[in-house]
Amino acid sequence: MKHRSPLLGPALALALLLAGIALAFSLGRYPVPPGDLLRILVARLTNTPSGLPAASEAVVLQIRGPRVLAAILIGSALASAGTAFQGLFRNPLVSPDILGASSGAALGAVIGIFFSLPILGIELLSFAGGLLAVGLVYVIGSGLRGGDTVLTMVLTGVVVGALLGAGIGLIKYLADPYNQLPAMTFWLLGSLAGIAPADILTLLVPILGGTAVLLLLRWRMNVMSLPEEEARALGVATGPLRAAIVAAATLVTSASVAASGVVGWVGLVVPHLARFLVGPSFPRLLPTAAILGGAYLLLIDTVARTAASVEIPLGILTAVIGTPFFIALLARMRGGWS
Repeated sequence: MKHRSPLLGPALALALLLAGIALAFSLGRYPVPPGDLLRILVARLTNTPSGLPAASEAVVLQIRGPRVLAAILIGSALASAGTAFQGLFRNPLVSPDILGASSGAALGAVIGIFFSLPILGIELLSFAGGLLAVGLVYVIGSGLRGGDTVLTMVLTGVVVGALLGAGIGLIKYLADPYNQLPAMTFWLLGSLAGIAPADILTLLVPILGGTAVLLLLRWRMNVMSLPEEEARALGVATGPLRAAIVAAATLVTSASVAASGVVGWVGLVVPHLARFLVGPSFPRLLPTAAILGGAYLLLIDTVARTAASVEIPLGILTAVIGTPFFIALLARMRGGWS
């Protein structure tokens, strides 16, 4: 068995995150070098003048800063949720939307756009849709007795997700093709272009809360990755623990989708990369995946806003980059995913 350093993997993930932050501020129509960024942040913390142009401070604190922080939070949340779901359902192809969280959040958002609600209303409906979707999956899956509980839950999630996707299609069909339909289409492709400083607090509370729960439970996730009978034999109350993990992962996923739209592949690819760096043990795997997820989405967002004259939707880039990357991971790990 190949030895993995307990510190090398997290250190590499953190270095990638720091490099992503430096690139995010250095690239763009108004570049801010790392030295200027540090001066602005120090001046802000010490309440002293930075000596730099006001435009540089506005870019860091009001425009690019909130977007960078949102990318880190959302990427971290999706990667953490994907890691938790893959371990919980013992399936390397599981992603955060396996229980309908992303589809439910997307349906809530398009309903809000259809009724011309303000941004806050759209985000609340998106958030509620994700929670209700997973609640529906959990109730239906738990009510079906017999067979493999995990498999039943996954299949129920697929079915409910398909139904929610049909609901999204219906709303888009009924929407105004000149105003509402383009807004729905753009939102469903994923973007952080509309992130404002006020949106960060909306993200912080649910994402930090849900991630904290996952981090506190990461020691027991190793047991939950075992077959149901073995986990129970070790004295673990699998039902309540599974419900807590699902609720926390859904919370962070719904909050992320509400703010950025549907951004796929992050929760599917990043956990595999983190597993390759630190191994399958959740006490190290989950924090490493969270850091890598933030770095990954931050780099994707930087490419999205700088690679062309118009911004590229995040969902397109994550699919284009994630697909070959995931194929390479599958080829490398064909002997086993643990």
